[in-house]
Amino acid sequence: MTTGKTGAPHDRVDGRAKVTGQARYAGEFTAPDLVHGFVVGSAIARGKIMRIDAAEALALPGVLQVYTHENTPRLAWRDRSWRDMVAPGGSPLRPLHDAEIQFSGQPVALVIAESFELAREAAGLVKVDYEAAPHETRLAEVEAEAHEPARGKKGYTPPPKPRGRADEALAAAPVRVEATYEHPPLHHNPMEPHATTVIVEADGSLTIHDKTQGVSNSRDYVCKVFGLASDQVRVVTPFVGGGFGSGLRPQYQLFLAVLAARELRRSVRVVLSRQQMFTIGYRPWTRQRVALGAERDGRLCALIHEAVGNTSRFEDYCENVVPWSGVLYECPNTRLEYGVAALDLYTPIDARAPGAVTGLWALESAIDELADALDIDPLALRLKNYAEEDQDHRRPFSSKALRDCYREGAARFGWHRRSLAARSMREGALQIGWGMATGIWEAQQAPSQAKALLTADGRLHVASASGEIGPGTYTIMSQIAAEQLGLPLAAVRFELGDTALPPAMIQGGSATASSVGSAVLAVCRALQHTLLKLAQALPDSPFGGRTLEDVEFVDRGLRLRSGVAPAVPIAAIMRHAGLGSIAEQATAIPDLARQSRYTSNAHSAVFVEVAVDEALGTVTVRRVVSAVAGGRILNPKTARSQILGGVVWGIGMALAEHSMLDHGLGRFVNHNLGEYHVPVHADVPAIDVVFVEERDDVVNPLGVKGLGEIGIVGVAAAIANAVFHATGRRIRELPITLDKLL
Repeated sequence: MTTGKTGAPHDRVDGRAKVTGQARYAGEFTAPDLVHGFVVGSAIARGKIMRIDAAEALALPGVLQVYTHENTPRLAWRDRSWRDMVAPGGSPLRPLHDAEIQFSGQPVALVIAESFELAREAAGLVKVDYEAAPHETRLAEVEAEAHEPARGKKGYTPPPKPRGRADEALAAAPVRVEATYEHPPLHHNPMEPHATTVIVEADGSLTIHDKTQGVSNSRDYVCKVFGLASDQVRVVTPFVGGGFGSGLRPQYQLFLAVLAARELRRSVRVVLSRQQMFTIGYRPWTRQRVALGAERDGRLCALIHEAVGNTSRFEDYCENVVPWSGVLYECPNTRLEYGVAALDLYTPIDARAPGAVTGLWALESAIDELADALDIDPLALRLKNYAEEDQDHRRPFSSKALRDCYREGAARFGWHRRSLAARSMREGALQIGWGMATGIWEAQQAPSQAKALLTADGRLHVASASGEIGPGTYTIMSQIAAEQLGLPLAAVRFELGDTALPPAMIQGGSATASSVGSAVLAVCRALQHTLLKLAQALPDSPFGGRTLEDVEFVDRGLRLRSGVAPAVPIAAIMRHAGLGSIAEQATAIPDLARQSRYTSNAHSAVFVEVAVDEALGTVTVRRVVSAVAGGRILNPKTARSQILGGVVWGIGMALAEHSMLDHGLGRFVNHNLGEYHVPVHADVPAIDVVFVEERDDVVNPLGVKGLGEIGIVGVAAAIANAVFHATGRRIRELPITLDKLL
């Protein structure tokens, strides 16, 4: 019998369901009366619809209806009714609302038919005439129009006020570097496409299976838009086949599926094609200027970081791109600015480590450029400017083991063997480069709830309306619960992804373990209190006058920590009380009064080796060491998987991924996985993950900081820095393709 101790590696409890196909996703649920929808997207980027002719599509046997702006019922009219929990400012997309076209691929019609194949065939027969208007999809053309985002946008922290006199200090600095860095739009491309299956129940209520990272967000959106009560809508999403942020907001297939289901009074499924996945959110196109000034010994005296990212014409999406630069390195003079510029594209959306992966790509590249200008080892330069406190907010870190990341990562990588000069390491025709970068991500906790039911036979059911996008949520929540009550992992069942369960935060921002895990901890401690009270009522109880600090739960029982009395089985305690089960519910709320006195971050140090074929310009990443300080590690096995996934995406960001725009058409043209390149097995080297020991008693009751984001932050910069070390060429525009090295 193995208890589910946290800190120990465990296989995923949901692993068998996934590999055997028992796990069901949003587009796989069914109903006897199920019909299928297929979306018709706009062929222009801006303008209006002049005429829609669906007669040929409707003539096909089995086609039930074609919905357009001409026959869609009028729904909620206020913008706030269309805003979801994480929506930026502005006016959210209202599918099929009117004739206006705001981006290429915008849904202009929904075909409903008895089969998916028929719906897709009929969609090709819908004729749409447009009056096109001039559009702009080039960031450089609108960069001068960039504006500071409106303050108060959820999740957005405006840059801090300037410290010192950065521009004057830069001009006077003995050593200066200044450069512009750019990366293109990047799409999430999860394995599971966005899909919604709406089941119309006998009483008219809706059970919705939606690809989402927050079931409550999808439910509340549907209720507000369609004017429904919360008990009329249930959203159930037990599994998500990759989200990476693309499922944080309701995507347009959810609205369309609910619309059709309500109009037809039948169950409806709408699944986006891979091409249509490129018509929804993406990591925004961003251009950044970083200027660094330093003394000749390497100490920073000026840091300026300016960034402009794109948004849509109708929403004001923004990211935390520049604040990291004011926290990561000690510098008396800083100026950080961020703006957004509107393009005729759909609104961007958070992508893994939003803002940080972008800002650190530029900052960590610039730090490397400064190290080269100073002829100083890049790691030594970072250590010389190591920040011991948050300068912008004048407060300490709740914990910071970044020095240990540098030390342990460098030792594992063998960094001391790196030659200083670029183009100085070779293996025959291959140029070898070693690069590194720092990573940082915020440690967050949001209010969440959980309930638990403990039965007399020693089985525990814990539940919360959290999500599971792949990090191992089922497993770590089961581990937390099993450890608290001294149960084997097999005796615990954790349930999530259902709005019928206690509410929890949206799964994103590396905050699920912190937030939902704290709720699971709280509800299990409530069970502990109840069990101790019942145990104190036993005849000749050894627990009289004892508190929870005096006892421990082990091997399905309760015993004194002193060991002076044998353990009493939980089953015996409940049997004596005449109880078949015990139920509790608890809410975990962040201790903001305490947490606000500190800055809490996860950190990493990424070391990379690349080989560049001098004749062909091809870049191969040969090995990666990622040393991570992420607080307490609940499950090293699933934790390592999170870092591996982040590193792989970082390789893609650095060397391959690029959502390419045809500016004449105003649309993304490499809208498939054949032409949008992502790393495959041959591109991914051995990845060595090092978890640095870190204790944090402030960040949350569990001491965890989250790992989903920190794995990718810093990887692209480390690769770019390694490419420079190998070739002597500084590439400041991602991805680093062979044409930029030849």
